[in-house]
Amino acid sequence: MKINIKKISMYLICAIILFFSISAGNVNKTSVETSSTGIVSNKKIEWGIKRGKNHEQPNLGEENKRIIDKYEGISMGNSEKPYIYLTFDCGYEAGYTEKILEVLKQNDVKATFFITGHYLNSASDLVKKMIDEGHIIGNHTVDHICMPEVSEEEIKEDVMELHTALYNKFNYEMKYIRPPKGEYSEKTVAYTNTLGYKTVMWSFAYDDWDENKQGREEYGKNKILDNVHNGEVMLLHSTSKDNSNILDYCIKQIKSMGYEFKSLDEFVT
Repeated sequence: MKINIKKISMYLICAIILFFSISAGNVNKTSVETSSTGIVSNKKIEWGIKRGKNHEQPNLGEENKRIIDKYEGISMGNSEKPYIYLTFDCGYEAGYTEKILEVLKQNDVKATFFITGHYLNSASDLVKKMIDEGHIIGNHTVDHICMPEVSEEEIKEDVMELHTALYNKFNYEMKYIRPPKGEYSEKTVAYTNTLGYKTVMWSFAYDDWDENKQGREEYGKNKILDNVHNGEVMLLHSTSKDNSNILDYCIKQIKSMGYEFKSLDEFVT
């Protein structure tokens, strides 16, 4: 039998290439995956900022800004416009949202409330009041999931289950999403875009979410007022008793400093 050395060599080369391609794919599959949005990184990123001084805009970080800008998300507005975009994360109802809504109404400020499935199920009367009073409802997922750690199918289920539940209950269709705990990846931002959502991060937040760190109202006032800046997307938590007590004071002070509160629907880049 005549052996075709040339053909055998070709098969060996192909086998070697295939082996190394599979190996490389296994090594990188947690950071780069093929999805309906193309090949993008699924490396988990935890949103973080470096605060500015003297009311200057903070540094959002090169990678944060690149991803949010690429997918037309929201994190911080125009540096020349004295606009503040007030947002709240609502994982559960702690008894303070009624007061927060009253303060917003008295000061004619419209905010965005990012709710979970638990919040909708346990405080639907407050969600209805938010809608009736002209506030925006945003998606914070049903179960407050870490999106980079689950599949696209799980993301879709968790996001769209809440989307559908709110629509069926109040005929309200959400369009903004905030990744729980600020944990995201380029892939998750790209994928939630395909679900019809715009990702909203923030340019200011503080440790108001910690139930063990309440009773620090002066601390909260100073954190909020010292870091006011043009285009600020302010993140507060509705679970904070301190926030419910200092919100009226802070809004009035921020307005007296020459800033204007705008809704996300009025966002200016």
